[in-house]
Amino acid sequence: MRVLITGGAGYIGSHLADRFLADGATVTVIDNLSVGKRVNFQHNLASPRYRFVQGDVLDRTLMEDLIQGADLVCHLAAVVGVKYVLGDPLHGIGQNVGGTEVVLALAHKYGRRVLFASTSEIYGKNAQVPFAEDGDRVLGSTVTARWAYSTAKALDEHLCFAYAACGLPVSIVRYFNSYGPRLDPQGYGSVVARFITQALTNQPLTVHNDGGQTRCFTYIDDTVQGSMLAATRVEALGQAFNIGNDKEITILELARLILRLAGAGTQISFVPYQQAYESGFEDMPRRVPDVSKAEKLLGFRAQVPLEEGLQRTIAWFQNHPDLLQEVTN
Repeated sequence: MRVLITGGAGYIGSHLADRFLADGATVTVIDNLSVGKRVNFQHNLASPRYRFVQGDVLDRTLMEDLIQGADLVCHLAAVVGVKYVLGDPLHGIGQNVGGTEVVLALAHKYGRRVLFASTSEIYGKNAQVPFAEDGDRVLGSTVTARWAYSTAKALDEHLCFAYAACGLPVSIVRYFNSYGPRLDPQGYGSVVARFITQALTNQPLTVHNDGGQTRCFTYIDDTVQGSMLAATRVEALGQAFNIGNDKEITILELARLILRLAGAGTQISFVPYQQAYESGFEDMPRRVPDVSKAEKLLGFRAQVPLEEGLQRTIAWFQNHPDLLQEVTN
């Protein structure tokens, strides 16, 4: 199989590339390195089945050449992370929607299968927990930039379903708080990365508000497995799937767990949302996936317990002191 991964130098994309290579595929990665890092893929550069292209998914000419040469396109390129989304909403909307339109249009032109990476942000403030794939989207005002990312990703999904109705073989995965090695403290999954880097550098762990909000965290191996199944199973075509762990934990409990596993003696600092983000920032009290559809159609269920996954992630950060130094600076 010839696989093209957009955003393949990022945290999830680089792990997905590793998995496809391990399974014998030929992998081409395109990334503009605005967030992705060379360190995430440099171990693959010696492989004759791996190719890295520095470029942008908005470059239609380049993307047409790459998509023609692929059997499967995994579209993960996106502006992610609260810092980047709130910092420049216009760039985030343009990159996320524009890039997806380019990928889907060209994949449809050449009949290539597509896996589209979406997000649990799709569900917004929906209070019907756990979130089912056909659940309602409940969002705040368009005045609040926080909702721009969810809206852009939702438009991306609408494009996927519209192209599916026109014959494009496409599947959607909605990631729920993936974490593991290669996490970027400023990017995707930043709460786990932030807590770990703070713990390992003897800084207070910054918990927003009282830390009573809950999340479900998914180790990267499970994220990749769910993605692989959605990218290759016939049953996944034309469908969206929650890819996550349904075990719930409060952010305060997560902070305490990371402190214990890291053997850190630092304290927890409670920071109001108004101080951490823009005025009017809203957070969800709970975010839990309904994983029954993915289990029924794909045979997917997350396997790695949170404590085990955190131990692996902490060990990875401990083995990368340069990253810790970069964050503290």
